[in-house]
Amino acid sequence: MMRTRPLKVALLGCGVVGSEVARIMTTHADDLTARIGAPVELAGVAVRRPSKVREGIDPALITTDATALVKRGDIDVVIEVIGGIEPARSLITTAFEHGASVVSANKALLAQDGAALHAAAEAHGRDLYYEAAVAGAIPLIRPLRESLAGDKVNRVLGIVNGTTNFILDKMDSTGAGYQEALDEATALGYAEADPTADVEGFDAAAKAAILAGIAFHTRVRLDDVYREGMTEVTAADFASAKEMGCTIKLLAICERAADGASVTARVHPAMIPLSHPLASVRGAYNAVFVESEAAGQLMFYGPGAGGAPTASAVLGDLVAVCRNLRGGATGPGESAYAALPVSPMGEVVTRYHISLDVADKPGVLAQVATVFAEHGVSIDTVRQQGKDGEASLVVVTHRASDAALTGTVAALRSLDTVRGVASIMRVEGE
Repeated sequence: MMRTRPLKVALLGCGVVGSEVARIMTTHADDLTARIGAPVELAGVAVRRPSKVREGIDPALITTDATALVKRGDIDVVIEVIGGIEPARSLITTAFEHGASVVSANKALLAQDGAALHAAAEAHGRDLYYEAAVAGAIPLIRPLRESLAGDKVNRVLGIVNGTTNFILDKMDSTGAGYQEALDEATALGYAEADPTADVEGFDAAAKAAILAGIAFHTRVRLDDVYREGMTEVTAADFASAKEMGCTIKLLAICERAADGASVTARVHPAMIPLSHPLASVRGAYNAVFVESEAAGQLMFYGPGAGGAPTASAVLGDLVAVCRNLRGGATGPGESAYAALPVSPMGEVVTRYHISLDVADKPGVLAQVATVFAEHGVSIDTVRQQGKDGEASLVVVTHRASDAALTGTVAALRSLDTVRGVASIMRVEGE
């Protein structure tokens, strides 16, 4: 039987995203009804500070008891936008137990406990949708798990954090240092007062875990993702990148091994050629480049954060879940049948850009080259500059394993003629 009664929605969290979700549900109520085939009714809003004025929301809907709200039994869909692990995890599982489907934007929770949440949704015959958890308004989760369900995805390469992209873009375009660019991002509201989750790559790593899991039909947890932040990227790194015809981006990279027997997921700064589509992604925008066997190369681009863009993704999921409820069905759940192992970072193969501070005297280049050869890392190009007894060497390698490069760098540091390893940067997208 088709359901014609109003579908009741509980909203957990009413901050930047939650308030936009409530606003759009109100202002677009007629359109949502037409698209779903039944009205959607905001039945309750759980918040921490009930005294705060929330324009456009009936005060009678406000509650501080989120658990009681999701236990009501008449709630059809719970929208979770509070973030974090707890109480979000308990509230979502309680919602399933009491008959509600869930729409979430909680990347951290999904990256850590996605398998358990999917199992709970399946056990109770309910939906778990989370388009807003990765890349804000950009349609990405649904294309990967639905549009490309018949294809074989081999690689997902993307800029999935707008704060870091803004900072790196500012460093690239103006020559600013990291701290100066971060201060501007903070002043403009792109960076939090504590930007650690963004600039140290934790946010991007959670998104990489989600993307890898969906793309490769394999459970990938946050702990499986190799992570490096971007706080050590310097203006000198950008100068070197420009000499190579590259720029620098903080990338989330999820790859299937060449033999198809394993996968890797990693987040770190990398140089990419200016000819690559991701190189032109500016400001606080996100973009994800997908490479699949049949469809070829696809790129998804747009605003990756913010109240209205993220709410757009939440509402898209709400419509999909409500349509499923009306039809008595559920959408796609977890697909982890491949169960591929996640390889360690040491097995990743790529190119490297290494900058060394060395003594300016004969034989240094030969010593350095010998170390690379002894560790099986082939040198592509070398650039040398020297003055007053000090010199710098910039070495760009051919493709080599991360383990081989790590061994090479350790040996270089032991040379008397090497004063220091100024920077190590991976080169991607070629």
